[in-house]
Amino acid sequence: MTERRAPERPATRMGPQSTRRDWRPFLYGGMSSCFAEFCTFPIDTTKIRLQVQGQRVAGLRELRYRGMSHALVRISQEEGLRALYRGISPAVLRQSTYGTIKFGVYYTMKGVICPNPADETLLSNVCCAIVAGVVSSSIANPTDVLKVRMQAANDSVRQKGMVRCFSDIYQQEGVRGLWRGVGPTAQRAAVIVGVELPLYDFFKRYFIQNDIMGDSTGNHFASSLLSSLGGAVASTPIDVLRTRMMNQRALLHAGPAAAAAASEGVVPAHFYRSSLDCLYKTVRYEGCRALYKGFVPTWLRLGPWNIIFFVSFERLKQLY
Repeated sequence: MTERRAPERPATRMGPQSTRRDWRPFLYGGMSSCFAEFCTFPIDTTKIRLQVQGQRVAGLRELRYRGMSHALVRISQEEGLRALYRGISPAVLRQSTYGTIKFGVYYTMKGVICPNPADETLLSNVCCAIVAGVVSSSIANPTDVLKVRMQAANDSVRQKGMVRCFSDIYQQEGVRGLWRGVGPTAQRAAVIVGVELPLYDFFKRYFIQNDIMGDSTGNHFASSLLSSLGGAVASTPIDVLRTRMMNQRALLHAGPAAAAAASEGVVPAHFYRSSLDCLYKTVRYEGCRALYKGFVPTWLRLGPWNIIFFVSFERLKQLY
């Protein structure tokens, strides 16, 4: 048993030196996050479309998609395959900030709190993950707003690029528009990161210590798949609220701009006043099941995303 644990320590801590001055968790986390995001982005687009439909809002009432497969086919047929990657630029930009900070902070905090990997506990890992998720998601929120709106295919952003959309949000909605939905975003990140990363570390260590699998690709695959299931179950309701909050617009000035926005089916500024108001109206008008809209693509995306990320992350650690 001792012989199996020996190689685990450098793999977990990325080397003998202190992670307080180790840049690798940040770099490897960002690189692996961007790669995983690009590979799974079409699934994320279907999730966004499923989550925003069915609201009591002009332009979003119709249930156009019956599920993930139907959404993939219909979007491809009606809008072209490129539509599945609409919003990929802010998504990659988001992962280059969110992913870099999240995984860097998580593994660095673990190294500070528990210098010896054998002393790690599930509670300490959960606390580190929650802090990492909240900090990273709050900083990267503007890129998330851009991604959601481009994926939701609002007419106002359909033909615009990332820089133009960013400029429009800032001019029409102010700085607050760029941080719209930051509350549920931080809550979602706290839940999903607080579940996924500790679960991954737990299952990985469990498989090694019980001689089920060594520190191998098979272990990384199974651990990431199991952690993604827990993350999907815990985070989907918050993700639905986050998506709807981010997709609505609150213009700074009324007049022609507001009239044009209304004609495009933009959510009125008063529709969702807060994440709790969004929760109340979603359950009242659509039922509790609406909180799990997009669950299948959420898990089917988190599963491959985590597998691609953690396998890439572990390989990068082994290379250097």
